[in-house]
Parts: sequence; structure tokens; C-alpha cells
Amino acid sequence: MNEPATSAPVEAGVITPETPTPYTPALPPEVTARWQARFRAPRVSLPDWALEAPHRCLYSSDVSGVVEQYAWDRTTDVHRQVTDRANGTLIGTLSPDGETVWWFADTDGDEFGVWMVQPFAGGDDRVAVPEVGPAYPAGLEIGTSVVAVGRSTDDGSELWLTPVGGTPRVVYRHEDPASVDALTHDEDLLVVSHSEHGDPRYPALRVLCTDTTTEDAPAVVAERWDGEGRGLHALEFAPLPGDRRLLVGHERRGREELLIWDVGADTETEIVLDLPGDVTAGWYPDGSALLVGHDSAARSELYRYDLASGALERLDTPRGVVRGATARPDGTVELAWSSSERPPVVRRADGPVVLAAPGEEPPAGYPVEDRWVPGPGGDVHALVVRPAGAAPYATAFLVHGGPEAADDDSYRARRAAYVDAGYAVVHVNYRGSTGYGSAWRDALTGRPGLTELEDVAAVYDALVAEGFVDPSRALISGGSWGGFLTLLGLGTQPQRWAAGIAEVPVADYLAAYEDEMEGLRAYDRALFGGSPDEVRDVYVRSSPITYVDQVRAPVLVVAGANDPRCPIRQIDNYLGRLEELGKPHEVYRFDAGHGSLVVEETIRQVEVALSFALRHVKP
Repeated sequence: MNEPATSAPVEAGVITPETPTPYTPALPPEVTARWQARFRAPRVSLPDWALEAPHRCLYSSDVSGVVEQYAWDRTTDVHRQVTDRANGTLIGTLSPDGETVWWFADTDGDEFGVWMVQPFAGGDDRVAVPEVGPAYPAGLEIGTSVVAVGRSTDDGSELWLTPVGGTPRVVYRHEDPASVDALTHDEDLLVVSHSEHGDPRYPALRVLCTDTTTEDAPAVVAERWDGEGRGLHALEFAPLPGDRRLLVGHERRGREELLIWDVGADTETEIVLDLPGDVTAGWYPDGSALLVGHDSAARSELYRYDLASGALERLDTPRGVVRGATARPDGTVELAWSSSERPPVVRRADGPVVLAAPGEEPPAGYPVEDRWVPGPGGDVHALVVRPAGAAPYATAFLVHGGPEAADDDSYRARRAAYVDAGYAVVHVNYRGSTGYGSAWRDALTGRPGLTELEDVAAVYDALVAEGFVDPSRALISGGSWGGFLTLLGLGTQPQRWAAGIAEVPVADYLAAYEDEMEGLRAYDRALFGGSPDEVRDVYVRSSPITYVDQVRAPVLVVAGANDPRCPIRQIDNYLGRLEELGKPHEVYRFDAGHGSLVVEETIRQVEVALSFALRHVKP
């Protein structure tokens, strides 16, 4: 295999938001303006609406330069900014009557905090349920007479019920992850998911009676679990009085499918659809049909499934990706859609735009091409983007996080920025990715990181053989789990990579396990086959710091000071080893958590990454 070209030495250094970006070489001003315009163009999310007041909506937007929550009265077309915080507000929802906005207040992106409430029309914020106390959120279901709140801490999970005007009480407590999932329209039954069996990847469901259940005497109405390796996911109850039908996601045939569990009668009806990929769904407001989302091979589509006739009708949406969809009381469907070339839009399925951010539309992106490559675990789906000019190209392998996620044919400002800079881009939906069935998603169990990188290597080798990738000019980059794969790839596949950019990564898995939130520790125990005390060798085998002495390429690490998912100490451990070994590296630190909701901070991070790439991998 060809060796990557050697890079000029880079001094170890710390870059902060206050230090100048070392551009060498610089991009032409018009190119910089184009890629930055994609980030600065305001975006809006699909509006959430109140069940009993559908004209009252809540959406998130970065129109102020920071992602915040916005209230929208469709009757008057009045929009109002609800939250205003330095590092943004990602999570919000509405009460069923539309009178109250609930939003989650953490500290500088650390994801640890409390639920706040504010009147829809505006007014003072207050802590919604002071008795619950700060924690990581674990579900929220709001009724008119009762509210269910889930919380997670290092001690495990607690689920609370709060009768309106009554005393909040804990109804469930366990050391393993659990969450509040669904509440009936009549608010008498609550569904919680739990992992008392030890694996939060495959939750079980429990239905509790809200009137009588307590922690010491749980009033269990029904339970469901499909057994080891098969999770059940409560989606939502039918939105009708007296209706006990619960829409549930299952994977009994090796992919995400649907069933309706009538909790009152304790009967099930599986919904078998002739669709190749994973499906999820929500109810139409009259309870007669399901709005089905189908994801397959990096693209998605919507269907209406009539429960009485079994008819499946495809809704006419363009080729691309649907990020969310909802059926309104009048039967119309609203969705958030984009493609790799076209920027996001919130529109009706029949065409009209529902909600648009102010300002000009951002520049178009670049089309993706599909590749299917034979890999050690089966065919690997990859997406590639060509820059101007002839192949072979200097190439950025941008690997996704998760790992339970996937790269797709959606609008990606970061992807387009690399193409603007002259790089081809390759995405690999490695084993562990969603959208390709349960076996593909779970194939990394017991060997995380190394399994995914085998698929990245298979795609790399195939594209080199095709003449698409110049093997002397290939870099690897990713965030979160993608950052973990980046660092692990630099150490285990040093011959392939000329540079690496790891954003908010896992770098030292033993230290990361000690410091991360408990929900992620439980996930890691399931993924690795136990805790570090039980299977230490498995963690060591998959930890980037184990292979740091084999790293040849210069490394940039981007780290959030308040990150609860990939904590800062374990990143510092890795950086310390690079320093001891004299390995060329840089680090960019920012004062937020697992990423940033501030547009200019995101641009700053992409500036730093592109500058680093351009200095070490010439397009």
C-alpha cells in the first residue's frame, strides 16, 4: 500500500476562540465566503404543536446566531423568542393546552440541568418541578393533570410523577437506564422503558397506572420485552380519549418495524410493510392512520398507512432526507426536508413552504454518489462527493458519530466546506450504522472501533483501486464517535492517513468510562461486554491511547471543556502522550459541551479544521 506523503512538522499548540486561525495556505475570499454562508444562513426546525391548541407551535432556530426556542401563534403569525442563553437551548416542548413552554436549562452545554417553564405568551421563567432536582434528562410527558419527568445521574435513573396541584413523587428508581416514554390521552397510563435486564440498547416496556403507582408499590398494568438483542421502543399512544393503543417499534425480523399494542386488551398487531429499510411512525390525529417514515440506503420517504384497509400510500416528497414529519389535524403532513444539494426547508408534503427563516437561501451543496463496496462483514454503503478537477483526489474521509447513526443524502454545510476547499469527501456507513438492519448495527459489539475501521479501510482500498482517492493525500476526520474512530484509525492504520482531525472524541476509553454520564457507562458495558473491571482488555484493545505511539500523521483535536459524553480529562491524557512522544499535534478548546449551538463558534471550529487540513494535505 502507498505511504502517505510526509508532512512538514507542526508544533504542538493550543488554539482557543481568542487566538488567530493560522491559515497556511488561505482559501480565496470568495470560497471562504461561500462555505461560511451555508453556516450563517438561519435555519428552523419542524414546528411542534400543542395537541389541544394546534395553532400554537414551538420550534428551534439559530436566526439570532445561537440555537434557541421560538413560540409561533399560527392564528396571528406572531413569532417570539422564548429562550436567550449564551450557549443556546436545544430542547423544548409545549403543554397539551398550548399555554406553557417547557425548556431544558443546562450549564454551558453540559446537558445537566432542570426543566423550566414559561407562559406561551411570554413572562418569567421558573423551575417546573423543583423537587426533581438537576440531572440529565430522561424523558418528559406533559398532561393537563399530571406530568412525568425522567432524570438520570451517576446513581442511576429516577422517574417522577407530578399531579397538577399535588405533591411530586418518585415512581421508579433503578441503577440502570430508564426513561419516560408515553402518556395516554386520558393521562391514566404511563409507559416507561427500562434496562433492568442489563442492556439499554434493547429496552423493555412497562405500563404504570398514574393514579396509584408508587416506588414501593408500582401499579403495573402490563409489560413487554422481546428478549436479548431485541428492543422495544414506545413511540406514542393514539391521540384519542379512551384509546389504549400504543405504537411500538420492534426488530423481531432483523430491522426496525412497527406494531400496535392495545394495552387495555393486552393484544398486539404487527404492521408488516413491504419496504426494504427501517421504519418508524406517528399517529394521524384522528387515530385512523399512521404517518410512516422509511429510511433506506441514506435516503428517506414518507407514507400514509390506513389502519382499516391496510393501504400504504407514498407521499410525494423529493429525493433526499426527511428529518421529521407530523400529521396536522386537517390531515396535511408537514416535514423538514433537505438533500445534499438543496438546503433544509419546512414544507407540506404537497409542496407549500410552512415555515421559512429570514434572509437569503444558503448556497447549494454538492451531489453525493453511492458506492457499495465488499467488506469483511458484507457490502458497505459509502457516499462520495467529487470536487472540481480530475481524480485521483485529495480526500477527506468524514466519519459519522453515534455509532448508531448514518451519513445520508442531506444538506451538510461541513461536507460542502471541504469540497469548496478542494477535497473529495467520503462517508462510510460502517457496521454500527443504522438503516441497514439490526445485525449490521450490532456487529461492532465486543469489538467496537476496530470493526468500523475495517469497513472504512475496505472503502478506502476500493476507492484507491478505482482511482478516486489519492492514497498519499487522504485525511480522516469525525466528531464524537467519529472522533474516536479518527484517533483509533490514526494509530491502527497509520499507513493510510496523512492527517487526522478528531472533534470531541473518545481518546482514552478507560478514563472516559470513569468520567462520562452514567447512561453512557451503561451503554459501554453492553457494547464492550462488561465494565473495565470485568473486561479491561477489551477496552484497552479499542482505546486510541493504546496505539498513540504508532501515530505518524499530524493530529488536530477539538475539545469541549464541559463535555459530559467525551470528557476533557481523557482527551488531555491522549494529548499528554502525544506531547511525551513528540508527535505533531494541535488542540482547539472551546467553553461548551459536546459541540456548540453558537453559529460563529461552529464556523470558528471549521476554520481551524480546514486550516489544519490545508497545511498538511494539499488539495
